[in-house]
Amino acid sequence: MRIIGVIDLSGGRAVHARGGRRETYEPVRTVAGAAIDDGDAVAVARAYVDRLGIGELYAADLDALSGQAPQDALVTDIAAVGAPLLVDAAATSVDRARHALALGAACVVVALETLDSFDTLRRICREIGGQRVAFSLDLRGGQPIVASNSTASNDAAHSIAARARDAGAGAVIVIDVARVGTGSGLDLALIARVRAATPGLTLLAGGGVRSVDDLARLAAAGCDGALVATALHDGRIGANDIAAAVQVRHD
Repeated sequence: MRIIGVIDLSGGRAVHARGGRRETYEPVRTVAGAAIDDGDAVAVARAYVDRLGIGELYAADLDALSGQAPQDALVTDIAAVGAPLLVDAAATSVDRARHALALGAACVVVALETLDSFDTLRRICREIGGQRVAFSLDLRGGQPIVASNSTASNDAAHSIAARARDAGAGAVIVIDVARVGTGSGLDLALIARVRAATPGLTLLAGGGVRSVDDLARLAAAGCDGALVATALHDGRIGANDIAAAVQVRHD
């Protein structure tokens, strides 16, 4: 089971995401008992890696996703910490995807909330390699979040995931922003449907992970990894939990 430490970026700081209400997000103050100075994103990354033993990171550039100026320098600094980095920064074209790789991304996240069409996703996968592309199935309360200019499907979540598979993405991320930071748990039934619709793909999930028990439930549902932030910040999931979880394999 892959445990991926999430860093949400806004205004040059790492922020604590809650319920998808981005205007209310506040700077991260602690990670696993270590004080973080006013949302220092690089310090968050180092705490994940050094204190918790996390081997992968995920940076979501909320400014870029909202149509504002991207935080490229900060993403590069996080990549320099050394852990493989997934970057979600409005990769809406082949050029934007290549740019994310140039910043240090090991994997480019193409988000449903900014995707104009599955043809675009197909081109990105073809040009940079589908194994370097993760499609983010962005949901709010179980419903897909689709860009206003999108011709992408507004079908059921598992059908959209299947279309991403057909477009060549090597991984699918299921994330419900209404659950992020709330400790409300995950929609395991929905995740199971996505798993059934995407055989052979890497499946990751996040939003609402509360404890090591949730990690076990995700593994049992067929997930290959979990995106986690809040439970790492407040210590509900610690270094020993992470070391144990990475040994778990789903059926």
